[in-house]
Amino acid sequence: MNRREWLKTAALAGGAAMAGGRIPALDAKAAVLPQPRAAPAGAPAAAGKDLWKKLPRWRGFNLLEKFMVHSNKQFVETDFEWIHEWGFDFVRLPMDYRCWTDKDDPYKFDERVLKEIDQAVEFGRKHKVHVNLCLHRAPGYTVAQPPEKLNLWQDEEAQKQFDTQWAMLARRYKGLPSTEVSIDLVNEPDNRVTPEAYAKVVRRVAAAIRKEDADRLIIADGRSWGREPVFELVDDRIAQSTRGYEPFHLTHYKASWVGGGNWAEPTWPLQEGQKPFDRARLQQTCIAPWQKLEARGVGIHVGEWGAFNKTPHAVVLAWMRDCLALWKEAGWGWAMWNFRGAFGVLDSGRADVQYEDFRGRKLDRQMLDLLREV
Repeated sequence: MNRREWLKTAALAGGAAMAGGRIPALDAKAAVLPQPRAAPAGAPAAAGKDLWKKLPRWRGFNLLEKFMVHSNKQFVETDFEWIHEWGFDFVRLPMDYRCWTDKDDPYKFDERVLKEIDQAVEFGRKHKVHVNLCLHRAPGYTVAQPPEKLNLWQDEEAQKQFDTQWAMLARRYKGLPSTEVSIDLVNEPDNRVTPEAYAKVVRRVAAAIRKEDADRLIIADGRSWGREPVFELVDDRIAQSTRGYEPFHLTHYKASWVGGGNWAEPTWPLQEGQKPFDRARLQQTCIAPWQKLEARGVGIHVGEWGAFNKTPHAVVLAWMRDCLALWKEAGWGWAMWNFRGAFGVLDSGRADVQYEDFRGRKLDRQMLDLLREV
């Protein structure tokens, strides 16, 4: 069962999973591997060390080349080039640790694959795009299928492997400022892990990272699939990441993996019984709780958001405009899921869009213009 099927199970069970499940067709282009990284001459290692208190309003996209081990490809330089060209400055790389980890020895790593991550970091530096490294599947936890054999929140061995993964990556990028590279520890812890258990694991891995690179910017996803802020981490110098998939019946309309084929065609605002889901409700349910966390001195970023390609395009744009306006008012950045694919601005496969040809890709110009405008 893949991540889409898991999401269907979770949603039908009432979990309201906020994970994406979007797996576009990706076609990586070959590129020359970069030389080993080095910090710019004279650049302080601690540059941006206090970013966790108030994150820049970074805006960009998720790039999925290493999202799943069975689709383990090189990142594509033109993605970074176009993202910068269009005025954005952020990419999140949701990755499956199995892409570079020996299946028989969890402490043995494939240098060839790690150099492909190095390459993405170099693309970011070259094109002035911040690179956020994320373990979308980590030792002991994933929102995908198959599940991990170990439990990250309970098992010492899983936590040891998790620490080792991030210590290795922190060591690899030591010397690059946090204005260029950051760490998103693990994607969307669900609602089964308690805030206390989650915070304990986060503090442990943060210590392992800081032993290698004391000032690296660390971001932790909210609990309950990124929906709930974690106040237990307020004093730990860690920023937090929320999500933008509400209302779910709009963002996942006709998405087979969550049973969306039986939902009524959405509007915006969305009518849900007697209570409409509108901009005011977005503010109340998706912004205000996180502003309380931000008031405690914790930076906020929207790590994933977007709408599936079966939701009517006009509805998507109207909903997006309100989301973007609210995040702009809050001063928060965001990373859309995805760049190329069914939730993105390129090759999204929507039936109700007149695409523009852009260097051999199908560009949703209306969506792109909206993203650039707000």
